[in-house]
Amino acid sequence: MITSQVDHSCVHALRFLSCDAIEQARSGHPGLPLGAAPMAYVLWTRHLRHHPAAPDWADRDRFVLSAGHGSALLYSLLVLSGYGLTLDELRAFRQWGSRAAGHPESPLCPGVEVTTGPLGQGLANAVGMAIAERHLAARYNTGSHTVVDHYTYALVGDGCLMEGVSYEAAALAGHLGLGKLIVLFDSNRISLAGSTSLTTSEDTGARFAAAGWQVLKVDDGEELQAIDDAITVAKQQTDKPTLIEVSTVIGHGAPTKQGSFKAHGSPLGAEELDAAKKAAGWPVEPRFFVPDDVRQLFASVGEKGKKLHEEWLERFSLYEAELPALAGDFRRRMQGKLPQGWDKALPKFEPDAKGLATRKASETIMQAAGAVLPELFGGSADLDPSTFTWLKEKGDFQRPGAVPGDLQGAVGGPWGYEGRNLHYGVREHAMGSIANGLAAHGGLIPYTATFLVFSDYMRPAIRLAALSRYPVVFIFTHDSVGVGEDGPTHQPIEQIATLRAIPNLTVIRPADANEVAVSWQIAIEQRNAPTVLVFSRQALPTIDRTQCGAANGTRRGAYVLWDSAPAPEILLMASGSEVAVILDAAQTLANEGHRVRVVSMPSWELFEHQPESYRREVLPERIGLRIAVEAGIRMGWERYTGVGPKQRMLSIDRFGASAPGPEVMKQLGISPEAVVTAAHSLLMQEASS
Repeated sequence: MITSQVDHSCVHALRFLSCDAIEQARSGHPGLPLGAAPMAYVLWTRHLRHHPAAPDWADRDRFVLSAGHGSALLYSLLVLSGYGLTLDELRAFRQWGSRAAGHPESPLCPGVEVTTGPLGQGLANAVGMAIAERHLAARYNTGSHTVVDHYTYALVGDGCLMEGVSYEAAALAGHLGLGKLIVLFDSNRISLAGSTSLTTSEDTGARFAAAGWQVLKVDDGEELQAIDDAITVAKQQTDKPTLIEVSTVIGHGAPTKQGSFKAHGSPLGAEELDAAKKAAGWPVEPRFFVPDDVRQLFASVGEKGKKLHEEWLERFSLYEAELPALAGDFRRRMQGKLPQGWDKALPKFEPDAKGLATRKASETIMQAAGAVLPELFGGSADLDPSTFTWLKEKGDFQRPGAVPGDLQGAVGGPWGYEGRNLHYGVREHAMGSIANGLAAHGGLIPYTATFLVFSDYMRPAIRLAALSRYPVVFIFTHDSVGVGEDGPTHQPIEQIATLRAIPNLTVIRPADANEVAVSWQIAIEQRNAPTVLVFSRQALPTIDRTQCGAANGTRRGAYVLWDSAPAPEILLMASGSEVAVILDAAQTLANEGHRVRVVSMPSWELFEHQPESYRREVLPERIGLRIAVEAGIRMGWERYTGVGPKQRMLSIDRFGASAPGPEVMKQLGISPEAVVTAAHSLLMQEASS
């Protein structure tokens, strides 16, 4: 396509809409919109298959602005393309109530595929989206029907590619041969604090080539045809992802700031912006100016997208007529609906004093769920033999033609893009971010798995999942000092508390196998927020539910597990493995004639969502003597115990030690004997008062 005057007008419209928004807000990042507008324009108008009136079209191309600080450019594209974001909202950029937030937020704004801003996250999200596309294409396309066939594009900056998460994700993408992933690299050699020469001397293209990517270069980021040609070449590469390094000038056209870090993160200033407009032949006034020819061109792009969408709908109708079951399953999955009665396949566990580790109970439950939920898809950070999170006989997600690895015999099933076990390697951070991309794409219920102590490596991704309400299931095993001999480096102390601190995140730490089953039901049913499932390494007794409260109480976050007698005088509460500890202690106290209530509290978040009347029923004010037990820091438990002489908290507010798990627990005060001793102290104190 030959570059025309209207092309240049469109590029300038994107640049100056963005800068006007930033100037009006007196806040923002003009450098990227000024430098990267040409490549964004070419991509959005000549290559991106999208229909603004149907932003949830299943087979649309996905676009991710990984360099999310350049959000004004994305909002300008959305305004001009007709996604429903208005010029008035762009005028209110970065202001209260505007969907044009400081960094792109999904699902706040239509057309924003994922929440970005923390650098590198968007690239990893894009890898997840590309994985989802390949898996769904392998599952639903047939010899005569193609219903999944789209690209994932990302725009990244120098800062994105400095972040470790981006290289973790890029290495996996190259290994998997994700040929429908195309990354545009805004290579302006400037970061917020100065030239990138201050911090790096690497050959970024060579790094990506070594990871198995096709690498293309555009020497001048103003050359629209060169950008167009590079994207066309990238789309022809089917078995490698492509990095297109586009040499740009940050703050292009700003007379005194272009090419400088000063253009990165602050408004240009009215005088500098006016000078940039004059140099480009653009009207200084009115602000937020959009010429008619620009409106018309973007309208024509919208019409082209509408036609592409309608053609896909016609193809899908033929597919549905010939393969109704397959089409119905695809539609259900893309709508995020679950098969009716799916949970009836989940096992129930008989009482067992010896019991089993909750990670092992989870394994059994996952196999049952995986058999009826083809959308359950995921893996671990090289820890399958310890987290027990593989889906047996469901195959390994690998590039077609790859040589099967050692684990294939254990996992079984198809070896290729149809496989449902994704081997992340030792890449926890990318694992979480890729899972967010899988969830944002749709059609999958992604899960991840690693040891709880390594949740710290994943925290940025977990936080963004919660902010964006991505329905990812984050599985963490080896949940306490009960890990034992591996010692304090692998024994989580503060991790559960820090996860509980994240808004919109449901943390569930089940006490036995039947609580695990209910926890999995909750996680799978929760389609608008992420869930953390925390499992033990060590065996836990399977509680006799004929003598104790039903495990379905897990749904309410906390429930009365056992009352030894009416009108309890002391209340014991815990989550996870410590529930067995307090139940044992309660039986000892009951045998001594004390009236004891035991409360299992697998999820604070679910409990806080219950009516106040229920919460008071479980934790009545009349029971003033309270003991909470957790094999971790005490932070937060005071909201349930209260603070004062009638309350005790048995916790671990130090790092652990290397020894067998039961010994570490005992030495650090997590034992039935320690609970009984604390209870005796409270009861004696109460009796003497």
